[in-house]
Amino acid sequence: MSVEQAYAVCRKIARHEAKNFYYAFVALPRAKRNAICAVYAFMRHADDLSDDETKSREARRSNLDAWLESWHKASHGETTEDPVFIALRDAQSRFHITTDLLDQLVQGTAMDLHPSHVNHSTPGSEAVHPLCFDTYATFDDLYQYCYYVASVVGLVCIRIFEYSDTRAEKLAEETGIAFQLTNILRDVREDAERDRIYLPLEDLERFGVTINELQQLKNRQHLTLNQRELLEFEANRAEHYYKSGEALLPLIAADARPALWVLITIYHRLLQRIERKNFDVFTERVSVPTLTKLAILARGMLRTLANRLRG
Repeated sequence: MSVEQAYAVCRKIARHEAKNFYYAFVALPRAKRNAICAVYAFMRHADDLSDDETKSREARRSNLDAWLESWHKASHGETTEDPVFIALRDAQSRFHITTDLLDQLVQGTAMDLHPSHVNHSTPGSEAVHPLCFDTYATFDDLYQYCYYVASVVGLVCIRIFEYSDTRAEKLAEETGIAFQLTNILRDVREDAERDRIYLPLEDLERFGVTINELQQLKNRQHLTLNQRELLEFEANRAEHYYKSGEALLPLIAADARPALWVLITIYHRLLQRIERKNFDVFTERVSVPTLTKLAILARGMLRTLANRLRG
């Protein structure tokens, strides 16, 4: 399989699976778009292996480790017919993406396979469910989780976008935190139903909200004042990190800025929709309408055209 054929497979995967991300990919120059799609396809397959709930956690970790070992062999020149490996190997060499960062991408997809369990005596965990919950005690603990599942993606992306100011690295890290906190707010209900509580336990305790309350909030529009204040507190934390995204934009190459602007704008719009719904993330999944995404993409493409005309 040729490199171009491999990239075509990755573009197809991204187009069907990437949702918010793909709208940003379209605004990139072809070489950078190909590289981003290769990284996404690599991450998507790792996610699929990690999230296969038909298998035990031990089996999923084993499958992920075996697949990562296959990637390591391919990245060192071993013959492979895997189109994702072929494309990613080319992208890695073109844009100087370190193997360590790609390994961290995979580590991020496996974070939920190495959970931190809490017993029912922990503050905020008074639940009738017989199983333990996957939780994070403090925001520092959650930050580390967000770093691996989201910030590392940002650190890979800015290598493809290209930058010369090292301040971009910390800003990309913090922009990833903003994105993941937004995802966590949107998915509170679904995560609680799967015995996963990503809101830090110290925050639940601060606002007097229990895990049991979160698990029982399905299809409820009328949150208590404490519950709403908890979600607003986390939203304000995300808003703080979106400021890093604004500061990051001028530090990356001009031909990639419109794509990053599209991505930040779509994710920030999602957070704003959650805020406008008064944090009702329990009766239905909050999302950004496709027409809104297309409008944001159109503005991003105009920025791309303006950059090309100036260039």
